[in-house]
Amino acid sequence: MIVTRLEKGYVQVYTGNGKGKTTAALGLAFRAMGCGLRTYMGQFMKGTPSSELMSAKMVSEFIIIEQFGRETLFSPLNPPTADDFKLAEEGIKKIKAAISSGEYSIVILDEINTAMYFKLVELKDVLKLIEEKPGHVELVLTGRNAPPELIQEADLVTEMVEIKHYYKKGVLPREGIER
Repeated sequence: MIVTRLEKGYVQVYTGNGKGKTTAALGLAFRAMGCGLRTYMGQFMKGTPSSELMSAKMVSEFIIIEQFGRETLFSPLNPPTADDFKLAEEGIKKIKAAISSGEYSIVILDEINTAMYFKLVELKDVLKLIEEKPGHVELVLTGRNAPPELIQEADLVTEMVEIKHYYKKGVLPREGIER
C-alpha cells in the first residue's frame, strides 16, 4: 500500500545504554519505505563512514542520511571542540529544513540525546522542534541519556537496556553489524 503522508505523526524516543537505538530507527525508515514514505536522518556526533550510509545511498529515493560530526568519540579526556558545536548547529538547521520541507514523513534525530548530554544542542531547541513540527511528521530521537523533559513530551519511549554485550569480551565493532 502506497501512502503519500502520515495521517498523524508522533514523537518517538529510543534511549538507554543498550545497543540498537539507531538500528531501530533505521528499521522504522525501512518499514516506511515499503509504504512509499520518505525518511530523513540527521546523525549528530557521527562523522565516520558506515554500512548504514552505504545502504541509504542504495535507497536514496526514500532514505537520506546526513552526518553532523567528526570522526571522534567524546569523553572527559576528549571534550567537544568549537567545530563540534558548529556541526551540531548545522545539523539543527538541516533538521528544521527537513521537518518543514514537506518531503519527509519521518525525521530521525540520531544521537540527539547524546548531543544534548554533551551540551552541543540545547534541550529548549529540541523541544521547540517538537512543538513546531507539522502534524503529519513523525519525529524519532535516539541516543543515551534522554532528558526527563523529552521523555515527558514524547508519545512513545523505548529504553534499550544492556543485559550482556560481547564488547566486554573484546569484540570490536563489526562491519555490517555495528557499523
